Amino acid sequence: MAKKPGNYRFSFGPWNISMGADPFGPVVRKEVAFAKKVREYKKLGFDYVQLHDDDVVPADWDAAATTRGVAKVRQLLASEGLKGEFIAPRLWEDPRTIDGAYTANSASARRYARDRSRRAVDIANMLGIDLIVLWPAREGTYIREAKDPIAATGLMVDAVNDMLEHDPNIRIVGEMKPNEPMDQAYCPTVGHFMGLCYRTADPKRVGVLIESAHSILAGLDPSDDMAYALWHGKLWGVHLNDQNGLKYDQDKTFGSVDLRRAFNQVWVLDRAGYYDIGVVGLDIKAMRTTKQIDETRHLANSLRVFQHLLKLVRSVDASRVEALRGARDYEGLELYIMEHLLGR
Repeated sequence: MAKKPGNYRFSFGPWNISMGADPFGPVVRKEVAFAKKVREYKKLGFDYVQLHDDDVVPADWDAAATTRGVAKVRQLLASEGLKGEFIAPRLWEDPRTIDGAYTANSASARRYARDRSRRAVDIANMLGIDLIVLWPAREGTYIREAKDPIAATGLMVDAVNDMLEHDPNIRIVGEMKPNEPMDQAYCPTVGHFMGLCYRTADPKRVGVLIESAHSILAGLDPSDDMAYALWHGKLWGVHLNDQNGLKYDQDKTFGSVDLRRAFNQVWVLDRAGYYDIGVVGLDIKAMRTTKQIDETRHLANSLRVFQHLLKLVRSVDASRVEALRGARDYEGLELYIMEHLLGR
């Protein structure tokens, strides 16, 4: 008897309810307090909260203040029936990391990045979270000669090892992106970081988080990236969104650009039983012209699209797909998928 498919858990980060500023214009919506954002989660159908370290407590608080602040956030989450999904050290906004964090040419900048990363692990422990997300935003260069790329790879491994040694239970995932804010990033794709995983001190505790738009920006299909990581047993997080071409990172509503591409992501995740592996995260921005009253609709819409695509995925006639594959009738297979997406 086939196993009954499981239920998914969903998350988003408080930064997904934003004021709409962009590099070319100011804010267009009022700021929403963190606690008020948290109170929207259950209403929208989400159970987990994605967190940067400084979403929880300011980066410059001392140990005692940090402990008190984390306790308040933990109480807030519990009061709403929520859990934290991960902690990500926000290393890219500090003046000391203008030239990178783990791969900075400055030894003092690298020390700061490692110290802050260990503190993020401590915050995660206090919140009962076992997952750390590393987005190596400034681990790269604007010009290739600015850093030693061979040494930079080793420095990234050293930074991961430092966190693994700091805590024996924490898991670490890399969220790779080929560019922006740097012109060119080190470890720009999932495959690059996967290779790095196996050179760390404890490979079984190092994996990847795949964001749809980041794969698209690298010219890759997100579902193939997901399948690759799933085969390795290292896909422990996803950020679903969409992307209109090889531009800046747009973080559009899931499925809003390419519905078939979104369908294939859900198909790969569901066939692998991802519901038993990790949380389905969203990382999406509201359109800049969105009114204040509609500031969470992009989240509700993305969740609705995922659930609709999940129904389509689970109603695919698997035997028909296999027969078409066996006959090498790919025109027939394509028509079947397109008609299935059209509800015919």
